Amino acid sequence: MAVAVESAYRAIRDGIVSGVYQPGDHLTAQDLAAASGVSRTPVREAMRRLHAEGLIRVIPNRGAFVASLDETDIHKIYDLRVVLEGYAAEAASRSADDRQIEALQALADQLGEMVSDPATLDLDLVAANNNSFHRLLVAAADNARLETALASIVEAPLVLRTFRRYSLEELQRSASQHRELVKALRAHDGLWARSVMTSHILAGRDALLKSLEPPPG
Repeated sequence: MAVAVESAYRAIRDGIVSGVYQPGDHLTAQDLAAASGVSRTPVREAMRRLHAEGLIRVIPNRGAFVASLDETDIHKIYDLRVVLEGYAAEAASRSADDRQIEALQALADQLGEMVSDPATLDLDLVAANNNSFHRLLVAAADNARLETALASIVEAPLVLRTFRRYSLEELQRSASQHRELVKALRAHDGLWARSVMTSHILAGRDALLKSLEPPPG
């Protein structure tokens, strides 16, 4: 049962993150069971988990829907990210070990290469690299409660797909900020690390908000 629940959870979550299931889409256990190849019982359990994480909204007497975010939601999410990930960066500057710093450096270098040439740009790889970088930095802060607090915030569908809304210049700026964060960690400078992370998160928020504006005219 646990394996089936995990399989259903991953299949549905991946569908939300990739955009197969769009914000506002109605999700039924029957359809999801057919798509994920498991029975409806583990799908319902997976849906409860996704609801708890904020990826799905359950409306009484109507059913389950992929969560939608408006401008107010985005501001609230990114305000929390500034506080929590800013703290994570500062904490990591004190607790990150050499292995973690080198792994972060490798990810930052890879991201820089990924966004250097628009002809070879792969946004799926960019997003995966970015997610790995942020997860590792939070892990380096060595605070399990912080990881739990951040999990549902950074899993919001629009947040996960932010990179798909960036211009090339914004992607390159983000890569530069990753490299600067690693420099701050190497220097064990918590204020520097927090400052860079704050700028990084706010830049992501602004890019996301800008992408949601209606086209002119």
